[in-house]
Amino acid sequence: MINCIIIDDEPLAVRLLENHIAKIAELNLVATSTNALEAYRILQTREVDLLFLDIQMPDLNGIEFLRSLNKRPPVIFTTAYREFAIDGFELEAVDYLLKPITFERFFKSVDRILRHMKKKNEDNFVIFKSDGFNRKLLLKDILYFESVGNDIKAVLRDEVITVPKMSVSELAANLQDKGFLRIHRSFIINQNLVTAISNHEVLIGKVSIPVGRSFREAFDGFARLFSAKRLL
Repeated sequence: MINCIIIDDEPLAVRLLENHIAKIAELNLVATSTNALEAYRILQTREVDLLFLDIQMPDLNGIEFLRSLNKRPPVIFTTAYREFAIDGFELEAVDYLLKPITFERFFKSVDRILRHMKKKNEDNFVIFKSDGFNRKLLLKDILYFESVGNDIKAVLRDEVITVPKMSVSELAANLQDKGFLRIHRSFIINQNLVTAISNHEVLIGKVSIPVGRSFREAFDGFARLFSAKRLL
């Protein structure tokens, strides 16, 4: 289910969007707002996955409002003005819909979001065969993988699972573009859970994992990105 809100000061436009949203089972309208300041307060208290955002509104227009957000949900602009399209796409809007918005055009835009969400959900876990079961492991719960003989040890937040007869090279290929990085011939780490780095090791929690010479180039790229996020 995708929680969405409508931010628009035109009652007729809001009513039309409400009708469109009601026809799509995957969309859940959690609130409507007639101005950006009220919408900002809604975003502080509600989990919102998608904004339907008008541009010409009192006090703060939609472009200014979106720029002011530190965390931006996906947004579909809904407006009568073509001239803001470039600004909208520079802010990585999913789409830019011109009023009056037909359901066909609305659905085409929302379908893009639905396909993206489906792919994202499919990509957030892996399935391994272990102890006679096909085990579903959420990627966010996996700290690192370690090669032990012919097996792989998956170290999670609260348990350790052994995956028999799998090579670390095969595993690394399967985890490509999923937030994991091979930094040693025996170790693949969850980049999002690294808590500290040095020239020769990374820390995930209190566990120290060495950096292998053959993987120095890939690690250095990760280290630069990690260090770029420092506050001081």
